[in-house]
Amino acid sequence: MHPIERLRYVARASGAAQRSLVRETAAALAAFTSDHQALVTACRRVVSRQPWAGSLVWYCARVLSAGDPDDEVWDAAGLIQADATASVAARELPDDATVVVLGWPEVLAEALARRGDLRVLVVDVLDEGASLADQLQARDIDAVDVPVWGLGRAVAAADLLVIEAIAAGPDAVLAPAGSLAAAAVARTVDVPVWVAAPLGRTLPAPMFDEVVARTIGVGEPDCELERVPVALLDDGLSADGRAEIAQILARPECPTVPELFRGDVI
Repeated sequence: MHPIERLRYVARASGAAQRSLVRETAAALAAFTSDHQALVTACRRVVSRQPWAGSLVWYCARVLSAGDPDDEVWDAAGLIQADATASVAARELPDDATVVVLGWPEVLAEALARRGDLRVLVVDVLDEGASLADQLQARDIDAVDVPVWGLGRAVAAADLLVIEAIAAGPDAVLAPAGSLAAAAVARTVDVPVWVAAPLGRTLPAPMFDEVVARTIGVGEPDCELERVPVALLDDGLSADGRAEIAQILARPECPTVPELFRGDVI
């Protein structure tokens, strides 16, 4: 596929996994690394069309700030593909627990598939939970498809709520719709709230704020994503292990690159 066509494919992709977006973007950007202005334009185009994807913003920031973009375009993509957060989550989730997740969290789904001792209550947000519950059941995992209106009861009956960050900043995470309500219920009934923060999704404050502004604006009620403040969260799961979520979010994983957001390139 021609690099420009591949770039258009990534820009138009809807609902793709973040790792797939980064992999396809790497293949497209490799053709632009000798021309910095063209590289900036290509990164802006992708981010303007996929502003929700923390890993993609992280990846483009790494490439644009690299001394040698020829190497970084592949090295940074390789780091995303090799991220160990799913393995850490599979290890850290408590034994024989009842766990609530929302929709189809990309990395958490891998972790849950490795744990046959868990009971997983999958809340069917964005019409994705039922498919995950079916997949887990096919692996002989006790998974229950929970309709959205059962979110509160599911959280109250669980031992743990685990949310996957789509993107994250120092004071909040961007997560699927329903996460804010689930975290608020969990806080009320003393159910711990953990956050899976895969590599590449924790951004510096200015870049996270831009992602939030472009993705949910002022918080329209019909948006598919929402901002969950760190005050409602407990621990975080990253490739480095389990720690207090505030500690994980305080360590952005890429530099701030203002030119990545200067104008949309359509």
